[in-house]
Amino acid sequence: MKAVSLEDIGQPVKVIDKDKPSAGKGEVLVQVKAAALNHRDVWIQHGQYASIKVPAIPGSDGAGVVAELGEGVEESWLGKEVIIDPSSDWGDNPRAQGKEFNILGMPQAGTFAEYVKVRADQLHEKPDHLSFEEAAAIPLGGVTAYRALFTQCQLQQGERVLVTGAGGGVAQFAVQFALATGAQVWVTSGSEEKIEKARDLGAKGGVNYKTENWANELRNKAGGFDVMIDSAGGEGFAQLIKLANPGGRIGIYGRTAGTIRELNPSEIFWKQISIIGSTMGTAIDFASMVKFINEKKIKPIVDKVLPLKEAEQAFRHMDESKQFGKIVLKVSE
Repeated sequence: MKAVSLEDIGQPVKVIDKDKPSAGKGEVLVQVKAAALNHRDVWIQHGQYASIKVPAIPGSDGAGVVAELGEGVEESWLGKEVIIDPSSDWGDNPRAQGKEFNILGMPQAGTFAEYVKVRADQLHEKPDHLSFEEAAAIPLGGVTAYRALFTQCQLQQGERVLVTGAGGGVAQFAVQFALATGAQVWVTSGSEEKIEKARDLGAKGGVNYKTENWANELRNKAGGFDVMIDSAGGEGFAQLIKLANPGGRIGIYGRTAGTIRELNPSEIFWKQISIIGSTMGTAIDFASMVKFINEKKIKPIVDKVLPLKEAEQAFRHMDESKQFGKIVLKVSE
């Protein structure tokens, strides 16, 4: 089979020929039709991730057709169109993942290949209203946004939501999911073009976080926020505290802007603000997300679709952070 391989840290990925895996007990082999990139893939390529083992087949997101069943797997799965939950072994505590938690694509061989082996309990039927490319765009970013918004921050209909860093995969899902619940959504971005694209999705508006006094500008336009979903941290995080309504919840899932340094405790406790960390999601979060997407007929935003042979170009496009939505590899017909 054809597969994308990262031979060493800091090197371009390349397409190689590799033996097709076989499904073991409780496992299935999925013929991958489409797979999507996440920043995780680029960070692994740059060596900016824990416990990297190379060579490796990257890729956490994928959609395809079940091609082979291992022992003990229901025959009804054979030939089904599926999307794959990229995580396994969350553990017994629904509030946080355990030590055995694992994400597809490192160290286990990932979805950037014509076939991928996964456990049968990681399969979900592909929503009928989505193409394979659209379905492949969902898993990691979708479950991260869903857990942050609903499980962690308990978003309610009619609340006012701020999503920072509009344009990234998780942020795009957070915007779409919040809008689907009837929330009023605002965004920040370093790109006026991405703010405009968020408006096209239904966001009320946004501000450029590169401008001076962006938080004051946002407060003047939108007022305070009940829920904020942040991927950045850094110096700007203190402004989110100021923008929070009493009882506001801030879900943070990334640290692209670095360490959070100066927070005023009195602002946090007097307004009774909750700051909640969030990473990926449980199997229940993932199943609930797929159900939500089906019910609301949500279609992920796909920025670009490239053939598998252009995987390195896809990595560089993500590295430049020019995308709005997901970058997808078309793996097989």
